[in-house]
Amino acid sequence: MNFKTRFAASCLKTGGVISNPTDTIQGLTCLPKFETSMAKILQLKHRTNAKGLILLASDVRYFIDYVEDASLLVNVTIDVQSTTYLLKSNERTSKLLTGSFDTVALRLSNNQLITNLCATTNSALVSSSANITSKRSATSMLDLKKFFSDKLDFIILPKTYNTQASKIINLQTREKIR
Repeated sequence: MNFKTRFAASCLKTGGVISNPTDTIQGLTCLPKFETSMAKILQLKHRTNAKGLILLASDVRYFIDYVEDASLLVNVTIDVQSTTYLLKSNERTSKLLTGSFDTVALRLSNNQLITNLCATTNSALVSSSANITSKRSATSMLDLKKFFSDKLDFIILPKTYNTQASKIINLQTREKIR
């Protein structure tokens, strides 16, 4: 694991908010155990608390503490197109994650950076696109600086930018939302 990844994990473990590439687009990331960090992401994005955030992880075991029925996690898989699954959240899951819903959004990723960050922090990662609500996602350091000034604790830029959002499936109803 390289220095940037180790430093990013260190920032996350102390409650920091970073920007990093994900399996879809450049994201804002923190650990779900830090309510203030999740609140900071929402504030930076000018995003309402009602929408919730996504949990991103390299292994479903990182999702167990957030869902009502962990046996349903066998249905959370890595697909050719990145897929976010909605599962009923348990009562301990932060309302900053679920928003006004009774579900939590989960996406499994085989992205090496995500795998390394999850392993180093022993946690799922809170993730949201690196943009101001209703604006396009950041595709450069200039965008990140323009959107968030110096309010991020660390930035890892991707080698290439991907702009395809994940599809969203509610596992309880089997409804495809996007």
